[in-house]
Amino acid sequence: MTTKSILCVGSGDAGLPADWDAPRADSLAEARRHLKARACAVGLLVLRETDSCADCHAFLGEHHAQRWIAVLPPSLLALPAWRQLLCDHCDDYHTWPPDPQRLRHTLGHALGMAALRAGETAPRAGGDATLTGQSAAITRLRRQIGKVAAAAAPVLIWGESGSGKELAAQAVHAQSARRAGPFVPINCGAIPSQLIQSELFGHERGAFTGAARDKRGLIESAQGGSVFLDEIGDLPMELQANLLRFLQEKTIYRVGGTRSIAVDARVIAASHVNLAQAVQRGAFREDLYYRLNVLALDVPPLRERRDDLLPLAEHFFHAFASERAPRVKGFSSRAEQAMREHDWPGNVRELLNRVRRAMVMAEGRLILPQDLGLASAPAASVPLLLDDARIRAERDAIDASLLRAGRNITLAARDLGVSRMTLYRLLAKHGIDAASRASYTDGQSE
Repeated sequence: MTTKSILCVGSGDAGLPADWDAPRADSLAEARRHLKARACAVGLLVLRETDSCADCHAFLGEHHAQRWIAVLPPSLLALPAWRQLLCDHCDDYHTWPPDPQRLRHTLGHALGMAALRAGETAPRAGGDATLTGQSAAITRLRRQIGKVAAAAAPVLIWGESGSGKELAAQAVHAQSARRAGPFVPINCGAIPSQLIQSELFGHERGAFTGAARDKRGLIESAQGGSVFLDEIGDLPMELQANLLRFLQEKTIYRVGGTRSIAVDARVIAASHVNLAQAVQRGAFREDLYYRLNVLALDVPPLRERRDDLLPLAEHFFHAFASERAPRVKGFSSRAEQAMREHDWPGNVRELLNRVRRAMVMAEGRLILPQDLGLASAPAASVPLLLDDARIRAERDAIDASLLRAGRNITLAARDLGVSRMTLYRLLAKHGIDAASRASYTDGQSE
């Protein structure tokens, strides 16, 4: 029989099956040492009436990455502080004395969910691992990146602000023959106009006041690799001529210098403005535009890849797990719906910022629309039929109860005053978390 490995924390005997590898830590201090030395996905917290709720709360907050199952006396379950601890930190609980068969089932379920979560968050192989999503638009972009990366010509990437142009540039570099060389990003709109020439091309000692020594420019530092010129449309016209010379001759002149310096670096440029229109307005050099626009990539805005919305949100949720409040375990169905209905004018950057804020500010176990800043006011001009009002109120009551109960079916049913079977039927009726029903726990205990 396959050996299962968990960490058992506490002095009591929970009656674990003999074939389970369950190292024991008799105290929270010992458990901290064990978790520091050995990774553990699931923990069994064996509680007694003499244990400190505050100490347990602090310990579980430090180790929120693990999935915790608690075994506690019925008397503790009657205390609000302990009930809050279970809601904030535990996937499930049992009361003394635990039934070994049901405890085995609970731990096996927790291990299985931990394995699924590990599979979801594991990075994909390949240079485009940061281009998260499986929509048709992002799949097409990945294919194009693979073709572009194999060539040596300049690349011009277009996309709205926040759509992920730099990620596409990094993917081009990572899949190219220059992957072992440096990738040097330069935001052309962020460097002061009086410094941009020195920053890009470097300067010689004595070239201007304060130039006490020779300095390599950013383009020169990309020798053997790729230089990424973000928002190249903001580059001053006089600097565009110098960049054109570099593209044509692969040489640069430092400020104050008289000798040319050969630089072997591939240029990847990006812009959120249409450079062809900028050429017509006289704001961008036509010859430089055609030099850059050899291999073109279009990064789709988030509204054109809505199938990637929730996978991206989950990706950011796990990528920044160290920032989130310990009690926050995921997104509510209403938050997911709000994300699907939002237009995302700020694209992926907006989604990232909203998710990171919600992870910190959320007060429950699940992120709500208001945590994401996506709560919309009800339309007062549209009358609400009685049946619609009743359905909405019923769904809101179920969502709120599940949130208070930490997605524990037994506690939620008790809170609503219905049986567990009735609550299951209501979940199916309203389609609440229908895609991940297995993530709910029965929480039955004897």
